[in-house]
Amino acid sequence: MIRPALDAASLRPVLLAPAGPLAALDVVAETASTQADLVERARSGRPDPAVLVAERQTAGRGRAGRSWEAPARSALTVSFLLRPHVPSVALGWLPLLAGLAVVRTLGPGGVPARLKWPNDVLLPGGSDVDGYGRYRKVAGVLAEVVPDGGEVPAVVLGVGLNVDQEPGELPVPTATSLRLVGGAGLDRSELLVALTGELLSTLAQWEAADGDAVDAGLAGEYAEVSATLGSTVRVELAGGSGVVVGEALRVADDGALVVGTPDGERHVSAGDVHHVRRRDPGVPAR
Repeated sequence: MIRPALDAASLRPVLLAPAGPLAALDVVAETASTQADLVERARSGRPDPAVLVAERQTAGRGRAGRSWEAPARSALTVSFLLRPHVPSVALGWLPLLAGLAVVRTLGPGGVPARLKWPNDVLLPGGSDVDGYGRYRKVAGVLAEVVPDGGEVPAVVLGVGLNVDQEPGELPVPTATSLRLVGGAGLDRSELLVALTGELLSTLAQWEAADGDAVDAGLAGEYAEVSATLGSTVRVELAGGSGVVVGEALRVADDGALVVGTPDGERHVSAGDVHHVRRRDPGVPAR
């Protein structure tokens, strides 16, 4: 299968200042992890906003330290170095908004993406699979705050979007790619330009509301595309500290998932969500 390389020469005039929004853009053939590389560059005073894209990662990282791999040039593997001007207490919303930016990116291409809290990007996928129901994961997001001595802390956001993989190239039964849902015509360079624009636009909307996702209208938009809210869920809490089972009611002001249980509401700030019974995607979240 022929998989075109990203065209860095055509990307730079579009994405780099003065015509574009970025201070730096690097496209590399291979690296262990764009996330780890950009975290190190952030600590070394890399100008922002910046983007690092790899055609192939050999030690890609997902949430909770999971590995993430894809054949060369089959995925959009990118990390963004940003410096959101919001109160630190608002940063819990950052991973959720990054997932929302991916959904915004895919929408104009006719791809009906949804979000599993906090930021797994899902597409309809046929028969039920454990934890995802009839959805499959097409993209994941990893957010890391990098204290670097600046007045506003740096943040590195990593996005791994499956674009061109065939079934046998997907690592787990819960995964899918844009090719497998009819998005084979989507170009990775075009996706990168669109994702950069949507991410920066989403964060600018958030910053304009001083980090208040509700006032910015982003909390409501997130709820509308959530596959989690309104579903019965089982949440495995971070660090193996327990399990919460109940109905996913809403997202709290700090980005936590509020789960209604027989013992009352629980606020979950970190954990793996499994959809026990999925919400009909045509029914708005409460």
